[in-house]
Amino acid sequence: MVVSTRNTIRTTPPGPAVRRTRPFDLPEIRWAAVALALFALGLITQLAGAPEWSWWALYLACYAAGGWEPGLAGLQALRDKTLDVDLLMVVAALGAAAIGQITDGALLIVIFATSGALEAWATARTEDSVRGLLDLAPETATRVTADGAERVVPAAELEVGDVLAVRPGERIPADATVIGGGSEVDQATITGEQLPVDKNIGDEVFAGTLNGTGALRLRVDRRAADSVVARIAALVEQASQTKARTQLFIEKIEQRYSLGMVAVTLAVFVIPLLAGDTLRRALLRAMTFMIVASPCAVVLATMPPLLAAIATAGRHGVLVKSAVVMEQLGTVTRIAFDKTGTLTRGTPEVADIRALDPRFDADAVLRLAAAAELPSEHPLATAIVKAARARDLALPSAEEFTARPGHGVAALVDGSRVGVGSPAALLAGTESEVARTVARIPEAGYTAVVVTRDDQPIGVLALSDQIRAEAADAVAAARHVTGHGPVLLTGDNRATAERLAAQVDITDIRAGLLPDAKADTVRALQSDGGVAMVGDGINDAPALAVAQVGIAMGGAGSDLTLHTADAVVVRDDLTTIPTVIALSRRARRVVMANLAIAATFIGVLVVWDLVGTLPLPLGVAGHEGSTIIVGLNGLRLLRTAAWHRAASSVTSAPRA
Repeated sequence: MVVSTRNTIRTTPPGPAVRRTRPFDLPEIRWAAVALALFALGLITQLAGAPEWSWWALYLACYAAGGWEPGLAGLQALRDKTLDVDLLMVVAALGAAAIGQITDGALLIVIFATSGALEAWATARTEDSVRGLLDLAPETATRVTADGAERVVPAAELEVGDVLAVRPGERIPADATVIGGGSEVDQATITGEQLPVDKNIGDEVFAGTLNGTGALRLRVDRRAADSVVARIAALVEQASQTKARTQLFIEKIEQRYSLGMVAVTLAVFVIPLLAGDTLRRALLRAMTFMIVASPCAVVLATMPPLLAAIATAGRHGVLVKSAVVMEQLGTVTRIAFDKTGTLTRGTPEVADIRALDPRFDADAVLRLAAAAELPSEHPLATAIVKAARARDLALPSAEEFTARPGHGVAALVDGSRVGVGSPAALLAGTESEVARTVARIPEAGYTAVVVTRDDQPIGVLALSDQIRAEAADAVAAARHVTGHGPVLLTGDNRATAERLAAQVDITDIRAGLLPDAKADTVRALQSDGGVAMVGDGINDAPALAVAQVGIAMGGAGSDLTLHTADAVVVRDDLTTIPTVIALSRRARRVVMANLAIAATFIGVLVVWDLVGTLPLPLGVAGHEGSTIIVGLNGLRLLRTAAWHRAASSVTSAPRA
């Protein structure tokens, strides 16, 4: 018998720390910072009344710092026979400088440089997180040879069939089957289960999970490259690369618009010139056309509403990582929820106490169990002690405390030997009626913990994960805003999933899913429309990555999950998820209105320039005026009232 507490699972540090990419490690961020600083200096110099050459020099330096990279990328795209909006923005900025509007052009350069820097930063942090996931699995393993000798070897060299020794507190180096020993293994990183799982001979364990207090002898089932944790990393990386190609609506039409604008600009210049117009008049007309038809107003018709919605959501506890994500939130037609840590808090609580001996009532059973568990820091022990204290039960002292991996704890309490542990370990050979009573508890979706006194069962505790107080309201609001019932995706058993689903009114339940199965399920759901996946653990990362929008719970979310997700619920309030979807839909409506305004201005000014003679200053004024109008219209979503209006729209329907 091993004398120990079970807190090894909670206190053993994870694998080696991964070096995080610092912001200024990235050239995109360095150049964007330089461009921003030069723009600020130029603006200050201009407003201070300094000589014109001084602030022109600063603005031109800003052009160079922030514009060389998108300009070069645009020229490279031209070699591939494509024309992107980045190059047009640089050309528009140069055109603005050519007519004396260098401040506007420099601001445009800074905006595009900052956007590119933020995209590079997000990509780098996701790559860091994938590397961190792979480092969950230890670099070395203890291999047992045929003669019983132990050798430390690189985990990457392990072959199927190798026998391994894993000591208490070590991470498991490979997907394997237990062939000797017993222990509790924390496998939340893979399955999402909130409690360590008892592992005995014949059970499967996963690379990167954490062994508890017992020693294990394992037989390797998969090579390192084929392990579940490696497949999670590969799924996240592949899905992230796929989603990186997602674009804003306006970017999808930029090619046609850009080509059309360039073609017409050339025609506006060449045709009058061939008809006998002077070079200066033809060039001025073409320049005016390029200014009034440039996509500045169209881009600003899209970005301010989405950015304003992002800022408003951020103030209310939802971090949306990009304008693309904010736009896509509005197209979501179904929400899939993880269970542990998402709809629940991921911490167990005592839900029921059943006495099996008429000499003991529920309080007496709980009092003895809490006294025996008091020296332990196991999450189940914490829940049992907390329940006893909530009932103001006086706990007697415990002596001769012992813990057996995979079985439970035992201690001398009030002169009797009290045991607290798993039914399989403590009910062997017990009469069938007691065993049947205990068996009904896990069948109902609870974790059963048996309490014995002098080796005789006196009671059983039913423990469950604490459901979030707002979970049912959030599910009802999700159904209302999307028009479809939410889906529950979990690695837990079906009985546990069904019990929780009944409490929050979810009817579509997918249980017993490993990470790759969760991702496949989300892919299948998306055949009928956009899906938002809400999760918190590493095991949710592949599903978050393949979903149209991945949403992470920020309070307990793993590092990989937070960086893989497109949005983060910072305050862990589930009701903000349907609210931010409603806010996104309103932002999309404002974008459509802005595009109509911008198109009207552009159409009128273009016709005026082609049919008559549009003075360049008037063209610039009309172009800038339309830009200001659509910008201010979009900024209306910055008001707190916009969030409250979105929240009221998703809670107006009563719960089912």
